[in-house]
Amino acid sequence: MADGRLADPLEEELEDEENAPRLRLSRRGVVVLSVLGAAVVGVLAWLVFYSSVLDVRSVAVQGAPDDNLTPDQVRQSIGKLADGPLARVDLDEARHRVEAIPRVAKAEVWRGWPHTLRVKVVQRTAAAAVKGEDGRFTQVDASGVSFATDAAPPAGVPVVELRLSQPALDVESVISRPQLVRGAVAVAAGLPPDLAKRAGSVLVHSYDDIELQLSGGATVRWGSPDQIDRKARVLVALMNQKGTNYDVSAPEAPAVSG
Repeated sequence: MADGRLADPLEEELEDEENAPRLRLSRRGVVVLSVLGAAVVGVLAWLVFYSSVLDVRSVAVQGAPDDNLTPDQVRQSIGKLADGPLARVDLDEARHRVEAIPRVAKAEVWRGWPHTLRVKVVQRTAAAAVKGEDGRFTQVDASGVSFATDAAPPAGVPVVELRLSQPALDVESVISRPQLVRGAVAVAAGLPPDLAKRAGSVLVHSYDDIELQLSGGATVRWGSPDQIDRKARVLVALMNQKGTNYDVSAPEAPAVSG
């Protein structure tokens, strides 16, 4: 060094890097690399979206474990939508098709690479079974959706039955039977689980006269389908007292007798 100092190896290395010749691509080289890159992307896109390399080979179903809703029923609802490349399956359409099954409350559909379409279903749960004039029982969930009709009600589910009084029949043009059934189903859906299992029947005499028949022979005068949550809380507390007749039709003044 001119000033007598020893050279710094790090500085020399940096200077060498700065002075080293740089590799520069010609315009033609850039074009060639761009074409090759586009070709690779095109081949990959073809493999994923159009070839049979990543075709759907199975539809895996979760949440359909019984005879009421089988995995095969779910697969059949999807049908030919699951044919072909997995990447091209319309997931929203597949979900809509599965949710069109009456017993399905909600569905999720996603891709399980490389070859599986995965479906998870949540089944509807009966809050009540409505006894029809033909003696059959229609299962209804807590949101009021009817999803199945059978010769017998499911175990542990309150049975809604219309036993209309004459005054109720006289005003049927104002308060229809479907309205009365909806009110009774709302009552059944609003009962705590332990109490719902004990409520064998929900009898509808009129809009203001709904009666619960409990296992063991006790009855509950419920009244109208108003204030369901409050009436349910009052009834749970009231049943700590022995009796065969409970009245929560006016929850601010409940009563026990018998």
